Amino acid sequence: MRCEVCGRKIHGKPIRAVIEGAKLTVCSECSKHGAIIWEEEAKQPLTIKPKPETTPSQILKAQVVRKTQTVLESTLELVDDYDVKVRQAREKLGLTHEELGKKINEKVSVLKKIETRKIKPDDKLAAKLEHALRIKLLVPASTTETVPATVASKQPSRGLTLGDIVQFDKDKSRTEEKA
Repeated sequence: MRCEVCGRKIHGKPIRAVIEGAKLTVCSECSKHGAIIWEEEAKQPLTIKPKPETTPSQILKAQVVRKTQTVLESTLELVDDYDVKVRQAREKLGLTHEELGKKINEKVSVLKKIETRKIKPDDKLAAKLEHALRIKLLVPASTTETVPATVASKQPSRGLTLGDIVQFDKDKSRTEEKA
C-alpha cells in the first residue's frame, strides 16, 4: 500500500489522518501533517444485490403507460380562471394554504403563487389540485382555429402563410380608410 500524500510504500500499519479536510491513508511521517483519526478496523463489506430480471412484457407495459400519459397531457389544457377556482374551492372547504400544501405535498409558496396567477400549474399539479379540491381545472384542448373565409379561399392548393395574413390586414385597413 502507498501513502496518499508522499507516494512512498507504507511499511507497517497504514494510518488514517485528516489533512486539510481530506481523510487520507498515509505513512507515519505524513501523519504529522494532520490529525490522526481512529476508525473501526472491522468494517462490513458492501453487498451488492443483483437487480431482478425485467421481462419483455414489463418493458412493454412501461412503454404503454408512458405513451398514454403523453397523449393525455397533450389533449388537456388548463382553464383560464384557474386561480379563482382554486381559491374559491380552497376557501369553500375551509382549508388554509398550509393545510392544502400538506394534503397534496406541495409548498405553500407555490399554492399562493398559483392563486395570485404568478405561476401556472403544470398538468401534474393541476391534477393534484383537482383531486384535493374536487374541481375541474383541466379541460379538453380546443384544436379548432377560426380562419377568415376570404383568406382561406384565396389559394386552397397551399397552406396559409404569414404573407397571406399581412396582405389580408392591408386589404382590411384600406377598406376601413375608404369608409
